[in-house]
Amino acid sequence: MIDQSAYALKLLEQSGMAECKPCVTPMEERMKLTKASTTAKVDATLNWSIVDGLRYLVHTRPDISFTVGYVSRFMEDPREDHWATVKRLLRYVKGTVDQVIVFPKTGESGLQLTVFSE
Repeated sequence: MIDQSAYALKLLEQSGMAECKPCVTPMEERMKLTKASTTAKVDATLNWSIVDGLRYLVHTRPDISFTVGYVSRFMEDPREDHWATVKRLLRYVKGTVDQVIVFPKTGESGLQLTVFSE
């Protein structure tokens, strides 16, 4: 079993979202962000730190990979709307913090890993 729930909780604390209300989807439907945003700038260091932490979390959480990749595009000059999307993703992580990847044993031969690729 691969579990990063402790890391996810640490990331939530670091971002100040440990007590946030969870949500059921990682991103709003039809979300459109742009680098030419005119909303207020946010702390680039905090944004970078949190998004980088989410990129590490993707290794065991493929359900957040699209959203993390999307918000990673705006790390150079983060704005309020970009940060709002990151916070939404953190709320999703809060609600799904106990998700793990399980590699069950099969038969007497032990672990059997099957991988499919295109």
